[in-house]
Amino acid sequence: MVETLTPHLPNLLWWVPLLPLIAGGIIALLPDKHGRIASKLAIGALFVSCLIALAALACSLTPKEVEAFAPVTWFTFGDVALKVGLLLDPLSASMAAMVTFVALWIFIYSTGYMADEKRFGRFFGFLSMFCGAMLMVVLSNSLLLLFMAWELVGLASYLLIGFYFEKPSAAAAAQKAFITTRVGDMAFFLGMIWLYSQTGTLLFYDGGNGLLESGALASLAGATTVGGLSVSAAAGLLLLVGAMGKSGQVPLHTWLPDAMEGPTPVSALIHAATMVAAGVFMVARTHPIFANGGGLTVPLTACAWVGGITALYAALVAMAQTDFKRILAYSTVSQLGFMMVALGTGGVAAGMLHLICHAFFKALLFLSAGSVIHGCHGEQDIRKMGGLSKPMRRTFIAYAIGMMALSGFPFLFSGFWSKEGILHSAQTWAGGYGPFLLAASAALLTAFYMTRQALLVFFGEPRKPGVHHPHESPSVMLIPLYVLAAGAVLLSLIATPIWPWFEKWIEGESAVFDGGALSHGLGLIALSLGIVTVGVGASWMIYRKPSENSNAPDPLAGKLGPLWNFLERAMGFDALYEKAIIGPLAFFAGGVDMLERMLFVPLMGMAEGLIKGFGRLTGATDESGINRGFNSLCSGLKQRASSASRSQSGRPQAYLRSIGLGMSVLLILYFWLSAR
Repeated sequence: MVETLTPHLPNLLWWVPLLPLIAGGIIALLPDKHGRIASKLAIGALFVSCLIALAALACSLTPKEVEAFAPVTWFTFGDVALKVGLLLDPLSASMAAMVTFVALWIFIYSTGYMADEKRFGRFFGFLSMFCGAMLMVVLSNSLLLLFMAWELVGLASYLLIGFYFEKPSAAAAAQKAFITTRVGDMAFFLGMIWLYSQTGTLLFYDGGNGLLESGALASLAGATTVGGLSVSAAAGLLLLVGAMGKSGQVPLHTWLPDAMEGPTPVSALIHAATMVAAGVFMVARTHPIFANGGGLTVPLTACAWVGGITALYAALVAMAQTDFKRILAYSTVSQLGFMMVALGTGGVAAGMLHLICHAFFKALLFLSAGSVIHGCHGEQDIRKMGGLSKPMRRTFIAYAIGMMALSGFPFLFSGFWSKEGILHSAQTWAGGYGPFLLAASAALLTAFYMTRQALLVFFGEPRKPGVHHPHESPSVMLIPLYVLAAGAVLLSLIATPIWPWFEKWIEGESAVFDGGALSHGLGLIALSLGIVTVGVGASWMIYRKPSENSNAPDPLAGKLGPLWNFLERAMGFDALYEKAIIGPLAFFAGGVDMLERMLFVPLMGMAEGLIKGFGRLTGATDESGINRGFNSLCSGLKQRASSASRSQSGRPQAYLRSIGLGMSVLLILYFWLSAR
């Protein structure tokens, strides 16, 4: 079957992103009353895309070179042709399969979660556009095509985060996400222009002439810029800033927690399979540029440290949050930091493995959170929950699997092996132990705050005041949880050191079963076990008997004192930006507004008065002088012409009488003069 599909892949692969995009366009033309038709169209288009993506994945399983399909010319300027195309390699194949599969179950879940929404059809139209754009990002063989799809992802996220635009908080969150990510996107755009000006191409692979191939990389490494920095290093830093904006790295992370204002399926899609994964994927795709020149390159070092700082920062902040979805949001920021650590320390395969595993268990956690919120009548404060494991047992089981995968519970869950791979990459990095220590600390805190969340939501007794009569969600919302939970467990089979299939496949090699591989990294595995044990144990000691009063202070707040408030306010990043950036800009805008009102508006009023006065003067002169004189002249000429025209009667008798009269007058005059 694979041999039958291979010749058709160049044409079939275009349909993977195009089908959801076309579905989104058609849905945009449908009235809101046809929401059910829109949902079926969106799910059907994504299902076909998923089948094609899985077929492409099957065709890429055998180790081989990157398969870049023949690019097509988009347009030409002068003698230069700008080409775009798609490519299929383990990186793009695994991402396309993951995005379509995870998103498909989020779509199905949404039919139940959003069933009572008035703009039901519009919601699925935005979701389809979102997925189509993300699929174009992961399949692009052109940095330009990737950037265009990247921007479309940003637009779709703006529409989805602000879906409840009638809420001021949702509208503000959408604007915040759009503007913050634009900061990174501008850096990405500048880096792309710089790379094109240096290499003359934006295709990744082009028969040896592509941006990620030896010729272009050599020219990038040979050219230098400010401070002796190579062009590849400078462009790599710009690309990294773009990835930091999209993937919520410190300090461009503040939009991501606020994105929780969108519907829960949107949160699952953004945090699991689409937007935030785009930044990590872009760094992985352009990794040869980051690593160009060998050794400890500046972009890779920056990537490792930014990732480590982000992982620890978000884990610390997540400890002090009380909103169910916001805890998971900061968890996403932290896990994205882990992925950046892996990419910066050379573990591209480990980073991508964690990205894919994270997509499954983070989608599972967000959809489980949505199920809890649905069953608790919209309540999101974990302090008002408690004891939900009994009335929502199925949701609890699914959540528990996701929570253990994210926390890194050993052996059975994919998150343990993917994090272990990242820690191994950071531990062996030549740049020092800094990122490793940051990541290890973040891993311990992850186990702590996820155990805290589980204990406060599902264990103990219901709190007062709190949720009344919680209920289980319908099957259309539970089945996706089961599927994603199975994926979070089964992915561990391809991630263990005994059979590191995914790592070898990403690197273009064949995996070999090695039963003794665990003994080589026994120390790190023991460390991972110790991290999970300490994190879970500490959380259990503090939260095993929570107060039945939902208004009681958090048990950890008393232990941390002022530090708790600092963490609860996310270390003051929003307040800092408000004072350092937004405040000065608002002050400047106010000054411009005052200057306009006090100076420019009066001056414009005076100018308007002068112009109007001059207009009235010229109008009076024109009407009273020029026009009146000209009209009098025209009237006189008209009267004379009328008099002359009356003599032209066209009657010969009248003409003869006039001639006779004239001759008579002449004869009389002649004789009178002769007589004298």
